[in-house]
Amino acid sequence: MKQWSSARTASLLGKAACAALLALASTAQAQTVGMIDNQPLSETWLNAGFYSYHFQRDKNLNDSNPGLGAEYRFSTVASVTAGRFYNSDRAYSNYLGVYYQPIKVGPLRIGAVVGGFSGYPKMRDGGWFPALVPTISYEYQRVGVNIAIVPSYKDRLYGALSFQLKLKVFE
Repeated sequence: MKQWSSARTASLLGKAACAALLALASTAQAQTVGMIDNQPLSETWLNAGFYSYHFQRDKNLNDSNPGLGAEYRFSTVASVTAGRFYNSDRAYSNYLGVYYQPIKVGPLRIGAVVGGFSGYPKMRDGGWFPALVPTISYEYQRVGVNIAIVPSYKDRLYGALSFQLKLKVFE
């Protein structure tokens, strides 16, 4: 039986995740594009971290980022989020932020999350720093995914497509 290396598995998972994103985008492209009507909402989602497909594949970065996080969607266009995960530099990170996603393309919500992160050794010696990250979300009944387009920042943070699966636990 053939042994699979973790690098090869991560590469295949990253390619599969990118293919899924492209399939969602092409499906959404045929749908209505517009603004989401801002209405009150009350939903709590939990997640178990991220999977990140890094753009710089030669840096030996950690693509699997397990953790625990929560998102409270208080309106159809906004939610707050917080959590902890094992990051790409193999250290623990905390995050706190607000999603604002006022645009819809078919079933997708598009916008950004603004907030703070900690735990990246090359960024402010692991301390907190602000971030603005473009995001796309897809939710269906009790499951969803947040896709973040994480930009690179000098030699301190490495860019990635980050996938966060989530489960709705309260509404």
